[in-house]
Amino acid sequence: MGVKDSKKLAPKKRKELAKLIKQECNSYKILQLSSQEIDERVRKKISLNRLEIIKFVEILNELQPDIIYIDAADTDENRFGRSIKNQLNYIPKRIISKHKADELFPIVGAASIIAKCHRDMIINELNKYYMNQGSINIGSGYTSDEKTINFLRYWIRTYKKAPSCARNTWATIRKILEEELYNKKITQFFK
Repeated sequence: MGVKDSKKLAPKKRKELAKLIKQECNSYKILQLSSQEIDERVRKKISLNRLEIIKFVEILNELQPDIIYIDAADTDENRFGRSIKNQLNYIPKRIISKHKADELFPIVGAASIIAKCHRDMIINELNKYYMNQGSINIGSGYTSDEKTINFLRYWIRTYKKAPSCARNTWATIRKILEEELYNKKITQFFK
């Protein structure tokens, strides 16, 4: 099917492949987290890696695959696999936990394509929503995207807070809030 790392595919190709993968696979599940739920983990003192494990386990317990291929979100691939295994409510035949698993195993690449395609759809919906609010284009949502940074600066300058779609615990948001709201510029002292 041409399944590989979703980041290396054009959005149109990802969309085509996601549709085909969904039609051909036995099962899949998309679990979407809100920015507020991701921020809440800080209050609960849960790392992003730990939150990812919790959500992986939630999906795996529902789907119960015999063999689990997973992209390790820990520097130690084996520890990540053990963390997953220890929280499952069933016993799989095997867990294969590897870095860059989306490049190594087509099944992980397929899951990555479905997830990225879903993210693309969310970004498109958010862009429509914010454009209807009189805002500017939100871009891709990645820090490397100048449109995203410009949108965040615009929103924070205008509304004095981060947009609800953004994580307040995201370093990029904290930096822009600091620059736009809390740092006074020398010209503010002259009238």
